[in-house]
Amino acid sequence: MADGSAAAEPRCTGDDEDRAPDGAALVRLMTWLSPAFPVGAFTYSHGLEWAIEDGTVTNAASLEAWIGSVLRHGAGRTDAVLLAEAWRATRVRDTLRLTDAADLAFALQPSRERRLEAGAQGKAFVTAVAATWEAPTLSALADDLAPTPVAYAVAVGVAGADHAIPLGALLEAHLTAFVANLVSAAVRAVPLGQTDGQRVIRALTGVVAETAGEARAAAPDDVGGAALRADIASMKHETQYTRLFRS
Repeated sequence: MADGSAAAEPRCTGDDEDRAPDGAALVRLMTWLSPAFPVGAFTYSHGLEWAIEDGTVTNAASLEAWIGSVLRHGAGRTDAVLLAEAWRATRVRDTLRLTDAADLAFALQPSRERRLEAGAQGKAFVTAVAATWEAPTLSALADDLAPTPVAYAVAVGVAGADHAIPLGALLEAHLTAFVANLVSAAVRAVPLGQTDGQRVIRALTGVVAETAGEARAAAPDDVGGAALRADIASMKHETQYTRLFRS
């Protein structure tokens, strides 16, 4: 990746961020964020498994409240802000800005399991994209940070920028996939019916759009969370007696 600085000439504009994805970009989004893409998302619950064991999440309503809080106040919002920062840094070829975003994304993980979740999925995403779709900035970033992996949200942001996928669409797709993965975990662990799971995803579409919009307007200095129970859940999960998921 070429060296850059904050003074680098911008290559992205509001139009780049706002435009609807063309057919090729849409295919990439659907492929990268599909359950079939080999990042192992199905093996992580983001602490939700402990919340189910604890009795906090027992039905569709409590699941919607849990995921909504994580989106608004936890890793959903934080990851979206850093995804946007990584996308913009890549588009203006600012190496230092991109590395700072990647370092921050990994440092902010509140527990061992959440570091595993962000790092393992990021590493798997980098490997899969490099082997199939190619993303030169993402591959260079992974080499620069090694042996520390690129956090998943940052990896998605960099790959999206490498392929000129509009930021708005990328953010909403990433957050929707995050919601869908947690709902899938709940369907298996509560257990919850597939129809109720789809109702939760539908109910959270507005929160996804709101969180994506806030991330678009935010900067790394605006990162911060208050979903403390979700963070504690990820810590409690480390010693949970029986587990289906890795986080």
